[in-house]
Amino acid sequence: MPSPARRRRSGEGARPSGSTALILAGRAFVRGRLQSVEIAIGDDGRIQSVGKVRSGGPRRDVGDAVILPAAVDLHVHLRDPGGPAEAETIATGTVGAALGGVTLVGEMPNTRPPVTSAEAWEEKARRVEGRAAVDVLLYGSPTVPRALPDLARHVGGFKLYLSPTTAIETPVRPAELPDLWRRLSEYRLPISVHAEDPALFRTEPPPVDPEGWNQHRPVDSEMSALRWLTEAPRPLRLNAAHVTTAEGVRLLREAGLCFEATPHHLLLSERSGSDARHKVNPPLRSEVERRGLWDAFRRGEIPVLASDHAPHPGDSKGLPFDRAPSGVPGVETMLPLMLAKARNGELDLGLLMVAACDRPARWLGQPVGRIAPGHRANLLVVDFTQRSTVVGRALRSPCGWSPFEGWEVIRPREHYRDGVRIVEAGEFVGTTTGRVVRPEFAPGEGDDEGSPTGGPVPGRSGI
Repeated sequence: MPSPARRRRSGEGARPSGSTALILAGRAFVRGRLQSVEIAIGDDGRIQSVGKVRSGGPRRDVGDAVILPAAVDLHVHLRDPGGPAEAETIATGTVGAALGGVTLVGEMPNTRPPVTSAEAWEEKARRVEGRAAVDVLLYGSPTVPRALPDLARHVGGFKLYLSPTTAIETPVRPAELPDLWRRLSEYRLPISVHAEDPALFRTEPPPVDPEGWNQHRPVDSEMSALRWLTEAPRPLRLNAAHVTTAEGVRLLREAGLCFEATPHHLLLSERSGSDARHKVNPPLRSEVERRGLWDAFRRGEIPVLASDHAPHPGDSKGLPFDRAPSGVPGVETMLPLMLAKARNGELDLGLLMVAACDRPARWLGQPVGRIAPGHRANLLVVDFTQRSTVVGRALRSPCGWSPFEGWEVIRPREHYRDGVRIVEAGEFVGTTTGRVVRPEFAPGEGDDEGSPTGGPVPGRSGI
């Protein structure tokens, strides 16, 4: 089957063959704005047409709700294999993703054992089969040269760690990067990079709270590693993970690189909490830095929103700060938090749809993330009048907590995967038929508006 980009070149309005299984009618986010349409979904789970549908399958009108593309979270840690199960598993994490409006997760390779070989990838892929509620793209770790050619035939992308973090004790050294870039350029796969320079970490005084953690892993260490990325060969499909400052945003935009920001770095600062539940890598920054990052996101200067979902059991987060692990849960709350910001007028809905849905889908080479013919009918129905708050113990993740406890959210009322409803009235009603996927096309292939590195802010789109 040709890629969506090639199908678009032959005419975006063309209806794929096959019978119509469902027609969704209502206000939908299409071509950068909300408009009243009817969406015909084929029995193959693909969108056939967007516009006026005169005949076909059963029709469902969503009323005053809004139809949105489902989100793509290109950065999650599901702790499977290697556990602990009381933090997360593929089964619990993908149901949480579905409830939060995420249709595809990019699962990182720093599990136990790490995904450094084709055999480790295959074992992880077997864990997805029959257990995943949404699709999963499995990253690999390209740190074993002899295993790399075979690993590249399996993985959906690569993840590089330039500093120590959970389950990564020996990160890639700067001197190793030129040869690694050369090797990876052969495969044209997405490469996400955790960018901190450990040579600039500070050991004194020992960190005892999030403010101390910010001093221990300072902004300078992040900026140093981001500069290494700007020196990489341009054909590489690089993404800088969890950028935390406006200075980093400016550097990466000037270099034309893709990068992401997380809800916790956008909305929380080093003073949002005093214990290890607010310990993350890279750290939460000062309130001044946080505001600068949030303003950059609101202006459309940050290409991608990603959760860096990294849950840990509450008991481990209750350890003394220096011994507690880094990371917070987020895949279930990422989009609902931002939908609430859009409803309150703090964030443009169109900008959010590009950052949470369209651009991450393009970067991973997946035909989701927008409402357009030929794309998979992975859609959300959102009622913006139905607000609630985050209750950590009520989230699907068994870790049972959230750094956003009590924050306002707007959750999807329904979630469709390939035209089949998997969430109804905020409850998971689907089956565990999520698949392991790999990139189907290069980012922005054949589509001038598809650059995953950014671009103009979309037109204002009211709710």
